[in-house]
Amino acid sequence: MVATQEAIDLAKIAARAAHDKLATSITGLDVSGQMPLTDIFLIVSADNERQVQSIVDAVEDDMREQAESKPLRREGNGPGRWVLLDFGDIIVHAQHDEERDFYDLERLWRDCPHLDLGVVGSQQAQGGQ
Repeated sequence: MVATQEAIDLAKIAARAAHDKLATSITGLDVSGQMPLTDIFLIVSADNERQVQSIVDAVEDDMREQAESKPLRREGNGPGRWVLLDFGDIIVHAQHDEERDFYDLERLWRDCPHLDLGVVGSQQAQGGQ
């Protein structure tokens, strides 16, 4: 399976919102072939808790305004180290850089193709990454 165009469009909106709030890295993974519940994992990170929360707020706002979509579920409202936003077709993982390095979701989902989300800072597949 391949992620739907609708899911890719949603991921691009969320990625632009994260980029606008200075996310330190942005990765889109097409998990549709591995996970029947969603098409895309968008993994974004920042170097402090306040920035993570700012990214989460911007993603929610832009998804609501541009795609008329609001999260079905939001987890991790605590200190802003890792917040998960479930929009159905995409799941956004907003993480502190340290959590991103420790949990390394890209490694766990390494068999899934990386997506070009059209924003500076997004990581693309390089040599079988």
